[in-house]
Amino acid sequence: MRDFLELTKPRITLLILICTGVGYFFGSHTPFRFLTLVHAVLGTALMASGTSALNQWYEADSDARMCRTRRRPIPSGRIKSGHGFVFAVLLSAAGFAELWFGTNALTAALGLFTLLSYILAYTPLKQRSEVCTIVGALPGALPPLIGYAAASGTLDARAMTLFLILFVWQFPHFYAIAWMYREDYARGGIRMLAVIDPDGESTAKNIVACSVLLVPISLAPLFFGMTGLVYAMAAVAAGLGFLHFGMRFVRERTFVRARQVLLASVLYLPMLFALMMIDQKRF
Repeated sequence: MRDFLELTKPRITLLILICTGVGYFFGSHTPFRFLTLVHAVLGTALMASGTSALNQWYEADSDARMCRTRRRPIPSGRIKSGHGFVFAVLLSAAGFAELWFGTNALTAALGLFTLLSYILAYTPLKQRSEVCTIVGALPGALPPLIGYAAASGTLDARAMTLFLILFVWQFPHFYAIAWMYREDYARGGIRMLAVIDPDGESTAKNIVACSVLLVPISLAPLFFGMTGLVYAMAAVAAGLGFLHFGMRFVRERTFVRARQVLLASVLYLPMLFALMMIDQKRF
């Protein structure tokens, strides 16, 4: 059972559920419906887990060539490929049904689009082009929209602000990971930017550019009446702190500096969403 649980990537799923919950909260224009939230979270958890399992089934061969992934359940042989596939499909189908019957059709459609775009577009593109990071950031930024749609049955500009924050945040986060494990990715045939950028100059520039862009984008909730000035000031401070680590990576393109960017990104996003919830304005 531990091996099957590992296929679902619980830590990543938890972050996805946090983003879904934030989206649900800001999409709740009417009295808060706790039961709908439970259906949204459960359905998203099942679909996210199924997507992770499908991804590991699809990438078993490349995972087997990389040090950081060769001990995963399928490439290590602890779970048969066919069993992993069936498990992933059942989880995904259960998640889709949960979103469809427990929330609404828009939410279920967003969940299905997330899964299909991740597995059919992003995953195979990783073997072909560095553009995969951009393509993968699209399904990666959808969890807040899933939560928002579950609460309101629609999407609007407020929902898109949450989408944009998560979309842009992913680039410095994943560029840092790719730089740290670029040799491993090369062994696995994964064409991340860091793999085809041996000196790291383009990777560093992209990290800084996206960190800079994240500062004004993080202020969008203020302009759409979702938060107050306390959030705005804290968001600017957090964004500048995040940028600081990106600038250090520009000067020293080392594993240590890349890991600092990664850790800063992991702290930044939950902190930003927590600030939104603390200084939120309901409407």
